[in-house]
Parts: sequence; structure tokens; C-alpha cells
Amino acid sequence: MIPADQLRYLLRHADKVVPEEDLVTKLESGRPLRVKLGLDPTAPSVTLGWAVVLRKLRHFQEMGHVAVLIVGDFTARVGDPSLRSDTRKRLTAAEVDGYAENVLGQFRKVLLDDRLEIRRNSEWLGALDMGELLELTSAATVAQMLERSDFANRYQEGSPISVMEFLYPLLQGYDSVAVEADVELGGSDQLWNLMMGRVVQERYGQEPQVALTMPLLVGTDGSMKMSQSVGNYIGVEDEPGEMFGKTMSIPDAAMPEWFRLAADFDPDEVDRIQADLTSGELHPVEAKRQLARAVTTLYWGEDAARRAEEGFDLVFRHGGTPDDIEEFSLPAGDTMQMSALVRAVSGESGSEARRLLAQGAVRLDGEVVADGEIARNDLAGRVLKVGKRRFVRLAD
Repeated sequence: MIPADQLRYLLRHADKVVPEEDLVTKLESGRPLRVKLGLDPTAPSVTLGWAVVLRKLRHFQEMGHVAVLIVGDFTARVGDPSLRSDTRKRLTAAEVDGYAENVLGQFRKVLLDDRLEIRRNSEWLGALDMGELLELTSAATVAQMLERSDFANRYQEGSPISVMEFLYPLLQGYDSVAVEADVELGGSDQLWNLMMGRVVQERYGQEPQVALTMPLLVGTDGSMKMSQSVGNYIGVEDEPGEMFGKTMSIPDAAMPEWFRLAADFDPDEVDRIQADLTSGELHPVEAKRQLARAVTTLYWGEDAARRAEEGFDLVFRHGGTPDDIEEFSLPAGDTMQMSALVRAVSGESGSEARRLLAQGAVRLDGEVVADGEIARNDLAGRVLKVGKRRFVRLAD
């Protein structure tokens, strides 16, 4: 593909590219570019929010470029201060390693196996001695650090900023030096960090990378950025039925953004869908079904998406029970407190479990059940439904 066509494809849905002329020059060189994406393993799942920038990395792979995926097992222990109003809680090395093992396989649900390098930044950051670290810190000034809005705001408010937090963007920049990045990708909240990578590369005599950012995907609540800590997320390994159902739950106003970022639709197709929604030619529910099918197909294939939609219809249109529901082994004991059982099945807090029971959102074999003790023998073999989508068959 000629550079101009590559550029159009690679900038699809992008937020910013800085400087764009440098990306044009790099593409015109004809050589495979080294395209870096660093992700800190600070949670167990790869979400559709993470997948936005992972899919952009895949776009570069499709154009013949090399994807350099950096698992930030060292920087995760420092903590990215982006969009923070306080100091982030530090993770232990064991916590980070556990998260890293969880997410590595999930990355491959988005990326191609060809032209892929996966590196851990502890490989080079863990080997820096004091002299090398001091050399790295000389790449930027305190004044440059305070140009960053979140640092500047915290400084003005008198909120503490640790020296370690100042190190984070420098360490991320050193990653670019270590892998000789031509391009670095990130979310829109990462632009400052990516630009610092250019500064660090120049300090070490390298041609500076191009920074390309992607918008942040709003979560299933339609208001906040998708986040595992908030709970408004869908994971790329969520079962097809769960993925389809959660996508169907998003607010109508979030659909155009989800078509672009979560489903990776062509911009012209998104414009057409928006126009049809505005004119009334396309009903929001049908648009959302199209979206849910597309998202589920991306990660599980067309057959799984079709079965997920059929399961959704069985439950929500016909009041039935899905065929392929998981089993949940009842704890030992003669009786079970329903709020404790709901909590164990759903993972919700005790107060949320009691609220669901009080609102009639918990059913046994289709019948609303209240909180209280139920004999274990009366539970075995029955189907428990929690909320709108969570079904389990209770087993001895």
C-alpha cells in the first residue's frame, strides 16, 4: 500500500499525531517501522478500552510494520501519574507479575502473531545503575515536568508529588530508547508521556519517535472512562453472552463512539449509522444489536456472536433461561443465607447483594426470592438468576 493510503488507514479514529509530517517521512522511507505500545499490568483483564490502542497497533502490523508491545512490569511498580490528583498506590513485584501473566495471552486476541515483539521493561530498567539513572534524569528539567497539567495542578494545590512520579515519564521514554521506537501509541491521556519519549530519545542520539494517541473509550455507564477499578468495563475474554449483553446495556448516546472505537467500524459507516439514527430510519435497539454482534464477533467469531444473540433473545424477549449456563457448587452446610449466596455467585458486595434481593432482582427457577435462610437441599439443581444477565445452576 502506498504511503498516502497507509497514512489514511493508520490515522483512522486517531486523536492526535505529533508531528504528522514525521510520520509521513517515516512511511515514505519504505522500511518497516518499529511501533511501540507500553501497557502497565495493573489489573487482571484487558478491557475493550485497552483494546482501542491495541487494535491501532494491529493496524500497523497489517501495513507490514513491527509491533513492539512492552509489558511495563517495572514501570507498573512506579505507577503512572497520568490523570491523577494524588500519588498512586504502589504495587508489589508479585502483584505486577501476576497481572502480567494474566494479560499476556489476552493481548493475542487483538494482535497478529506475525511482526510482534513482546518485551518486559524490567529487562533494561532493572539493569540501570546509579550513574545511568542520573544520566536519564538529566534529560528533563523540573520546569518541563511542571508543564504537565496534572503535576501543575497538584503543585498549585499543595498536593504531594513524589520524585518517583517525576521518574515515570523518563522511564517510559527510556523504553523508547531501548527498543528504538519509530512511533509510540497511547491513549489521549498519554500524549505528554509520549512527547517526553521524543526528548529522551534525542538525549541518547536517536531520531525522535512520532506520538500517536487514541481517544479513551467511555465505559458501559456511558459517562466515565472504561476502568476496571470503576467496574464499567468489558474484558476481551468475557464470555460471548456476557460481552453481547453488556454491550446491549450501554446508553444510546455512547453508540457512535463504540462503533468507532470498540467495533472499529469505518468512519463513513459510522456516519451512515448516525444519520439513520437521527432520521429514524434505524431504531436504536437494532443499531445496538449490530454493535453488540460486531464487538462479540471481533473476539469470538461470527458463530459465537450469533449464539450470544440467540441467548440474549431467549432471556430478554422470551423470559427463558440460557442453555449453556455455568454450574456453581454450593458451599457446605445445612442452610444458606441468600444474601451470602448472591454475593458468592455475583462477586458483589454484601450491601449490593441485599439491595438486589430487596429489589426483586434475584430469582430461583424464575420466582423472585427474598433474603433469608433456605435449606441447602432446596437449592441444589435449581437455576439462580442475579440481575439481568447472571445465571448459574446450583450444584451439590
